[in-house]
Amino acid sequence: MKIVYKFRMTNTTKIKVTLPIKRVMLSFICLVLLFKVFGQTVNITIQDEKREPLIGATIHSTDGTMIGVTDIYGHYVHTYNADTVSIHYLGYQSFTQVINPSFKAHPTIQLEPAAFSLSQVTVTHSVKATNVVSDIDLNIKPVSSSQEILRTVPGLFIGQHSGGGKAEQLFLRGFDVDHGTDVSVAVDGMPINMVSHAHGQGYADLHFIIPETIEKIEFGKGPYYADKGDFTTAAYVNFNLKNRLDHSSIALEGGQFNSYRMAAFINLLNNDKTSSYLASEYNHSDGWFDSPQNFYRANFMGRLQTKLNAKHTLTLTASQFSSKWNASGQVPTRAVESHMIDRFGAIDNTEGGKTSRQNFIAKLESKIGNGFSLNQTAFVSHYDFDLFSNFTFYLNDPLNGDQIRQKENRYVSGYSSTLTHKKYYGDRSFSWKAGTGLRYDDILENQLSHTKDRDTTLKTYRFGNIHELNAFAFTDLSWDLGKFLINPSLRYDQFYFDYQDKLNEQNLHTLKGRWSPKLNLVYQAKASLQYYLKMGIGFHSNDARVVLENNTNHILPAATGADLGTIVKPTSNLIINAALWWLDLQQEFVYVGDEGVIEPSGRTRRIGTDLSIRYQPIDWLFCNFDINYAHGRNRDNDFNNKFIPLAPVVASMGTVTFKQNNWNLSASYRYLSDRPATEDNSIVAKSYFVNDLAASYQLKKINFHIRIENLFNTKWNETQFATLSRLKSEVNPVEEIHFTPGSPFFLKGGVTIIL
Repeated sequence: MKIVYKFRMTNTTKIKVTLPIKRVMLSFICLVLLFKVFGQTVNITIQDEKREPLIGATIHSTDGTMIGVTDIYGHYVHTYNADTVSIHYLGYQSFTQVINPSFKAHPTIQLEPAAFSLSQVTVTHSVKATNVVSDIDLNIKPVSSSQEILRTVPGLFIGQHSGGGKAEQLFLRGFDVDHGTDVSVAVDGMPINMVSHAHGQGYADLHFIIPETIEKIEFGKGPYYADKGDFTTAAYVNFNLKNRLDHSSIALEGGQFNSYRMAAFINLLNNDKTSSYLASEYNHSDGWFDSPQNFYRANFMGRLQTKLNAKHTLTLTASQFSSKWNASGQVPTRAVESHMIDRFGAIDNTEGGKTSRQNFIAKLESKIGNGFSLNQTAFVSHYDFDLFSNFTFYLNDPLNGDQIRQKENRYVSGYSSTLTHKKYYGDRSFSWKAGTGLRYDDILENQLSHTKDRDTTLKTYRFGNIHELNAFAFTDLSWDLGKFLINPSLRYDQFYFDYQDKLNEQNLHTLKGRWSPKLNLVYQAKASLQYYLKMGIGFHSNDARVVLENNTNHILPAATGADLGTIVKPTSNLIINAALWWLDLQQEFVYVGDEGVIEPSGRTRRIGTDLSIRYQPIDWLFCNFDINYAHGRNRDNDFNNKFIPLAPVVASMGTVTFKQNNWNLSASYRYLSDRPATEDNSIVAKSYFVNDLAASYQLKKINFHIRIENLFNTKWNETQFATLSRLKSEVNPVEEIHFTPGSPFFLKGGVTIIL
């Protein structure tokens, strides 16, 4: 039996509904009535004491259930089915608000700062809830140096080699990421990884960021996020910069090895409509090597944010970065053990380089209305790179040595836009996000040459121009069904590769596209317990020259993975994030030491587990602990050659922080276990365990601080490679560990003065 009903929704619209049974019809009528009730909403804006929106503030009902999270504008839409709500945010006092039909339609609530406590932490009903870990760490111990920037991501290790101006080598989830091949890095939406870079695919140099300007670090592990594209296989990291400063200040620092730093932060404007500031820093150090590094780095940045009107906010950022250094490179173990050189000595002390970068970023945030918002970002960057290295010493050229030069001059430009719509139905919501964008790299005079003492070019191996375009689009849906959150998404990337080979006088080009589907499921068992399952396909692009010259099918090799994890807060002062994960790569990259480049290899599989614990046993004591395990193997090699060179196995970091009154004292460690340096595991990179100590004291408007790296003066190797090399006195080459020694005991201190 079917029953036909007609009812009028407006003066001009009629809808005919055919229902199979009477019971379903009655349920539908009830649902319509409920939607009418739910239409009575109030739009709340939550801000901090500086009138900045609090992104990710959580709203709870009277029984403690989380019923909402503020968006990028600090907005939350509330319906009248819960009359009393409490608002929570890290580092701020909780706020309780009674909401009823007479309440102001568009209220703004400002939260007051409070001493940070883990009791303020909420397990958010979100796919990116794991970001709470980095939020906690930044509140407890703000980033104070460029080396600490990436260490805020749990499980991510860095290693410096070939001088302080070179981008760090990264290790995460069983990956030797090199300088960024499998971790995408961005600053305010501007991508940092360099495609088809002269030194390595995905090269990500973050030294242009001034640490004190970082407001928030967002990260996600795995290829599960539709708004993240190229290089997002192991993880992504995005740094959001401050829109305004609390005050102007200057900082002066000095330490061993002729190291010093000067920084200045000047507030220009700071009112309800407009904020702007300037920031600058200068670093110098000779380093702990026998041959002084004579390293310097200079950074300048200006930022302006202004509300054009009630709906549009414009943010402009400009920065300039330059760096120059000498390096001792990677030294062979046999040269140190035979006392030919010291641990901090060099076989070729003419290594080094220089680099510079100028960036301009424009962001426009628009509230369109009816639950829609549009974010647009445009950027342009100019980048210079010039690096001299010698990995094999006298293997290929016994007379002049094997020094190489890698150089390029690059222009990068891009644009992205994201349209977001969110609709609330009581304490349920549906959100939809769609984005599109493009990035264009114009890489001029990309070259690899054989040189001597930096000033003589003996032979040029590669020389040409590379043009690379990446256009993308994605859509992302998210249904919040109370305890369940379902988040399917889909991304498409289209690449155009073009290489003008000036040595062979040929022009190669091709097109390639890739679809990347994802599905994330979140189950909020209760306010303090969440389970999640993340699944997806991502990719990293290959160097254009590898793609075009080898005519490989794996231009955009896929990364397929899954995470099964939980976030639990068993007590108010303890939060735990644990995950089991799996990741397959369609193509791996292998470092080739004798040429100083990376080359594609076969398929790999990694399986592992992550554990992060944040604990506050008493008000003034915080304990952070991360441990990560990964088991990685090559799927195509024979049984005896299945190890992945330099892939970390066990990695752990921990910090104990004391915060009381004006004192802040922290002791930390980092541990990286033995790991295979060759595919047959015949050569092993040694483990290390290093401790650091930092302390600061605030005296009115003056902050005094000291830092000790490698507190116990441990002998450790920061980076290690299995390399075939020959010394000048040797007849036959030797393959063994070549390493860059980690810092010895290193004391530095400084003062920051608030103006």
